[in-house]
Parts: sequence; structure tokens; C-alpha cells
Amino acid sequence: MARLRSRDGGCPWDVEQTFRTIAPYTIEEAYEVAEAIERDDMAALADEFGDLLFQVVFHARMAEEAGHFDFDDVARGIADKMRRRHPHVFGDKEIADAAAQTRHWEDLKAGERAEAASGSASALDGVALGLPALLRALKLQKRAARVGFDWPDALQVFQKCVEELAELQDEMEADGEPARMTDEIGDLLFVLVNLARHLEIDPEGALRHANAKFERRFRAVERAFDHDLAGVALDDMEAAWQRAKLDEG
Repeated sequence: MARLRSRDGGCPWDVEQTFRTIAPYTIEEAYEVAEAIERDDMAALADEFGDLLFQVVFHARMAEEAGHFDFDDVARGIADKMRRRHPHVFGDKEIADAAAQTRHWEDLKAGERAEAASGSASALDGVALGLPALLRALKLQKRAARVGFDWPDALQVFQKCVEELAELQDEMEADGEPARMTDEIGDLLFVLVNLARHLEIDPEGALRHANAKFERRFRAVERAFDHDLAGVALDDMEAAWQRAKLDEG
């Protein structure tokens, strides 16, 4: 990485990069890791882990050049954090089970955030703005729930989903302004994430599953018409879609 970033014989593209320009690639590589895991493709996973590691090395090298930290600091920092957050492994504290460990982990993180905060700390501090919206919604809800701000059960959340859907319908029937429609769609998505959380379902995983299912069935529709859907009636495409569903069992 130092050679690539060298202004004397390095790669011009690599030399020009900054933390901000590289950040989108870092996010992309993390998603490609998740995709390889979803496909259960171990060969691809090893390759994607290399790409993701390269992103860490890239950022660490830029930080070292600026005098902030280096790769050793990154590795040392995470090692220290794991020791600090696992006193039942690296110390003499006893933790009964995985659930207790999760609570302990979150308590430690909350304490670390409070120490780092300037002024009054919020339960929502540290939920990164750059997270994908679905994941950020889930994290915000979990943080609020930890201090008691939560629906008592999934059924009440479901009723809230029905309420939000009705509000969206009202806006649609009233030819609502785009800003109002956006607001209602956002509310509905947020409460759906909340419902998934109460049902102990990963909303990101559920949506990935739905995406894969749609892609699989739509490709079957395309094959039914030799990949030429121009001029095919919607009813005929729907019939092919239903056949694809039946073929899946």
C-alpha cells in the first residue's frame, strides 16, 4: 500500500484518493462479503475478505501518512477492545450465557459512549449516519428499547403498521404532495423494521431473501418468453409468474 501511495513511482489513482473517496468502496466490499456468505461460496468469500482487508490497509496507510495512526494501532485497538469487553474470558468476571453477554456488551459500549461524549449523552449516540437506512432504523430502535422506549409486544407494532398503511392510503386518495407521501412511506418502513425486531427477524436478511425470490421468479418469467417481454401482456407475465411460484413448491 505504501508503494501504491508513493508519489515517486506509485499509482496515480491511489495517490489521489482520500478517506471520503475510498469510503464508498469500503461499504461496497462489505456488502460483497455478505453476498458471498449468502451464496455460501467459500472461494468467493476468501477473495472478498481480501478485498475488505485491503480497504482497511488503504485507510490505515492514509492515516499513517497524515500522522494520525497506522495499521498496528488499528489492530492493537481492536485487541484491547475485545479484552475490555470480554472480562469473562480475559478476566475473572462470570457471565451466565449468551444473552447475559449481549447485555454486558451493550452496557460496556454505552459506558464507553458516555465517557467519549461531550455534554449530555444520548442513548442514540454513536449510531452512524452512514449506515444503510434499514440497518440504522434497527439500531436506533434497539437503543431506544434499551432505556424502555418500546412497544410492549409485536401485536401492538402490527396494529401500528396497519395505522401507518391507512395513513398512506389516505394520502394517495387525496393525491398527496410528494413530501407527504415520502413521510408516510418512511413511517411505514420504520414501523415494519420495528415489527421485524419484535418478531426476532433480521429485516435486512428478510429483504435480501425477498430480493432473491423476486429475481429468481422474474428470470423465470423472462425465460418463459425467450427473454423478450416487449409486447407481452401483463396478464400473460402474471400467469408465468404464478407458474414460477408453483414450480418452487
